[in-house]
Formats: sequence, C-alpha cells, structure tokens
Amino acid sequence: MTKWQTIALKEDYISENVYVLELNRPEAMNSLNTLMGTELIDCLKFLRSNEEGRVLVLTGSGEKSFCAGADLKERKGMTNEQWKQQHDIFEEAYEQLRNFPFPVIAAVNGFALGGGMEIVLSCDLRYAADHAKMGLPEVRLGIIPGVGGTQLLPRAIPVGLAKEMLFRGNQVNAQKALDSGVLNGLFSKEELFPQVLEIAKEIARNAPLSLKSIKKSIHMGLQTDLNTAMAIELDQYYKCANSEDRKEGILSFNEKRKPQWQGK
Repeated sequence: MTKWQTIALKEDYISENVYVLELNRPEAMNSLNTLMGTELIDCLKFLRSNEEGRVLVLTGSGEKSFCAGADLKERKGMTNEQWKQQHDIFEEAYEQLRNFPFPVIAAVNGFALGGGMEIVLSCDLRYAADHAKMGLPEVRLGIIPGVGGTQLLPRAIPVGLAKEMLFRGNQVNAQKALDSGVLNGLFSKEELFPQVLEIAKEIARNAPLSLKSIKKSIHMGLQTDLNTAMAIELDQYYKCANSEDRKEGILSFNEKRKPQWQGK
C-alpha cells in the first residue's frame, strides 16, 4: 500500500469495500498545507484506479479537529505567485474529491473551518461528532472561500442561511449545522466513527455500478434543466439495466442470497 506523510489510508476496512482516509497533521489541527494537497491528489487518483472500494470515508486524526483549513503559518510571507501555485494544487485536490466516482462520507471529528468545511461540503454525506464546530471565516482574513464554499453551501442549505454564515464568518456548532441541513447526522465523539463505518459498509454492499450512476445522475442533473436531467438519469438507468450486475441482482433476489457484484 502506498504511504503518505500527511494523510493515512487505513487498510483495516478494504476487505469490506470501504476506504478510510485520515487527514493526519494533528499537531497543526490537520490544516491543509501544500504537501497535504499534493498527497490528496495522489491518493484520490490511486483510489479511483483501485477496484476494491465502493465507499470512501474521510476523517481527521485525533478528536480535536477534522481540518482547520489552510495552514496559515505556511502561507505567511507567500508571494502572489506562490499563493496561486499552492491554490492550484488545492483546486485540483478538491475537484478530485468532488468527482470521486463512489460515495464519499465525511466523519467530522472536530473543527471544520475554512478549507476544512469546504472538504466537508465536497463530500456526499456528512456526519459529525456533537462537539464539532464548522465555519467559513475567510471574510475575516480578507479573502473568500476559493474551493467551493460560496457554491456548495447554498446548494446544501437555504441561501439566506448560507449568506449569513459567509458574511459573518462565524462558527456554528454541530447541532445548528445539522438543523440547517449541512449535516446528515450527529453522534457522540465515541460513536461517530463506528456509526459512520456501519453506514459506509451498508452502502458498500450495494451494486457498484448503481452507486456510481446515482452519484453521476445527481451531480450532472443538478447543473441543468429538468428535461435534460431526466435524460441523464435515463442514460445511467440503462447502463445499469443492461449490466451483468442487474442480472445478478434479480437472480440473487429470487434465490434469496447475497448478490456477488462484478461491477460490470
């Protein structure tokens, strides 16, 4: 298994078709530096090419922070050109995350601020520990979110609530994030990972082609009009309907056994 310095790929769950990826800079609240951005790109590309996984769980090391955003200590003194070079890396990393073919679940184990919250928003499902806090404080630093915050947040919650969070740059607790619709669920810090893992394993037991087609249909459909979106869905429907997995799904149902998916 490939090793990285700032992220950790847990091997324990691969046999259950679940990848667990941990942001691993606890001494810096798992903040995102240039190396982590580069390694995220490398890791996500590696996982895309591997046929074992059907669900990716993303979390942070420790119990204090999921990801505190960009590492401002590294950014201190950067020239505009250096800033742009780093941001290009971040943009590619987040694009790889948003476009990961299978479902991605965020297990938010603490602070998710700035780019950390944008990582959360880039995931398909989001669960948090009850002590977690989230926010987009960029306005207080003279910038704005640059890897999806102004676009993904208003697509996840009512526009007025998104604008308030972005304009104020404040932090919200996990319960408010759940109530607003940012999160799918809330657990104690002890139960967060076990519960998210059970959800991931449940999803991973489903047909891999179906999981990919559902994600693609939703993401592409939300970017267009309803008639075009329905055509996108139908195209993906027939990719699944004409697959070997569809035959296996019907056969296993009638034979009252677990399906043996082939992903084709």
